[in-house]
Amino acid sequence: MKNFLIRLLVNAFALSAAAWMIDGVQLSEDFGDILWVALIFGLLNAVLKPIVMFLSLPFLLVTLGLFALVVNGSMLLLTARLSDSLAVDGLGSAVLGAIVISIVTMILGGVLDDGDGKKKR
Repeated sequence: MKNFLIRLLVNAFALSAAAWMIDGVQLSEDFGDILWVALIFGLLNAVLKPIVMFLSLPFLLVTLGLFALVVNGSMLLLTARLSDSLAVDGLGSAVLGAIVISIVTMILGGVLDDGDGKKKR
């Protein structure tokens, strides 16, 4: 449960950072709304993203993995469609937002305890 809460808060912070840094990404300022968007985003990334990545494998191979940016942006766009608290202007803004979210998540995931008793170094 601790691991889930940490990941949810990291996603919420990363989404807030993306909204702050990217002009085309707008996020509600209400903390409950941000957590709701983070939950939707996390569920989409856990359930739908692996399927989309598998189906787009030929594009990933041809573009040497750069198509993953489009997939990540699409997950952010889909999150915006499913939630009224997040708005993304287009695929370009979504890809930039997904890059910011990935960087923030990677940094915070490397610093924070992931809940299994081991601190990451």
